[in-house]
Parts: sequence; structure tokens; C-alpha cells
Amino acid sequence: MRLPEPLLDGYLIRRYKRFLADIELVGGQQIVAHCPNSGSLLSCNLPGSLVRVSVSDNPRRKLKYTWELVWVNGVWVGINTQYPNRLVREGIEQGIISELQGYPQILQEVCYGENSRIDLLLQSENKRCYVEIKNVTLVENGVAYFPDAVTLRGQKHLRELMGMVEAGHRAVLFFLVQREDNHQMAPADHIDSEYGRLLRQAHEAGVEILAYQARVTPVAIALKHPLPVKL
Repeated sequence: MRLPEPLLDGYLIRRYKRFLADIELVGGQQIVAHCPNSGSLLSCNLPGSLVRVSVSDNPRRKLKYTWELVWVNGVWVGINTQYPNRLVREGIEQGIISELQGYPQILQEVCYGENSRIDLLLQSENKRCYVEIKNVTLVENGVAYFPDAVTLRGQKHLRELMGMVEAGHRAVLFFLVQREDNHQMAPADHIDSEYGRLLRQAHEAGVEILAYQARVTPVAIALKHPLPVKL
């Protein structure tokens, strides 16, 4: 998946109010950029970090700029949570994600459970596979962790997936890690212990857990390879 062009270099001043970031572009201009990530961005929001932002010419947008990437620990990290669903769908269609092959129909944002929407619904003539996708940006000591803040919504999604398995369907939780400085995936028990407990419960109930690493560059993001998940 190619990133928007052009991307401008800058330095993070601060991230605030969840969806706003003050950034100083190379050359000295200070801007307010949209931050397309509702998480805490723990490890990715250090003031002074090198960042890259995209520019929109859409007159309907309140903010012209969008924060896309941040340089952390020698790698680019993709923070935009609007991309993972597209990346995973492309990975399925291109045969990269071998675990999710055999479904000729792919639907997005389908209502299910109790007032929820599934990221991807894979269908064949007599099978359904519910795929919930989580964007991962937090890495500590080579381990990718989710979540980076307490997530009641994420806990609800785990319960919904368990419900789909109980109803006789296949359910998959897919972690997409948008950085390359990691070698495995794990629940962030030190941040949200209840999410970790539910994740293990979901796994025992039959929910499949997949994690893939993505290569992030200043021009594109692409799925790389699966990561082992340590529960």
C-alpha cells in the first residue's frame, strides 16, 4: 500500500486531545496535524521525534495535515489506524496471509453481535470467518504489545468474537504491527490485565489469534511475515 504523496518531514512538539498533534516542519513552520490514532501512542509520542505528515487539498477538511509516521528506535512506525483493514484485505487477496485463504467474498464493516461492526467478514458458500483487526505500535524490548491503553472497546470485541465461535463460525483476532523492531507479539498485561485475561479466554474458546509484522517506509507499508504470539 503506497502512502499519500508528498510526505513532509517535521518534528513532534506534542500530541494532545487524542486526535491533534503540534508539529514543526523542516524549515520552521509550525502546524496542527490530525492524529489518526485513538490509543495512547506510548513509545511513539516523544517530543522532538522525527515525523512525516501527509497533505490534503480537500477544502472540507478542518485540518490540512495528517500525522502518518514517526521514527522510533531506528525504524519508521505507522500510526494511522485507517490503514490496517486495507493492508489485511490486500494481504488476503494477494495470498500473503495464508491462514485466511479460501473465502471468495470479503465484506467490510458488517454489523454483528451487540451493536458492533466486524472489520472483515470472509465468506464462502457455507462458511463465515469474522476478522477483527488491531493496529499495534507499542514495542518494548523487542516484543510488540497490545493494547497501549486500557480498552473497554477491545474487551467487548473479544467477547463478540467468542460469541461468533459459540454460534459455529470461525473468528480471528488479527494484530498488525506497523514497525520492524520486534520478534513476537504479546498482550500488554502490564497496561490492561483484563484484556490479557479475555484474550487468553478467547483463545481457549476457539478464537484464532494471528499477528503479522509490516515493513513501513516513507513511501509504502507492506505486510512482511507472521509473528509468534506469546500468551
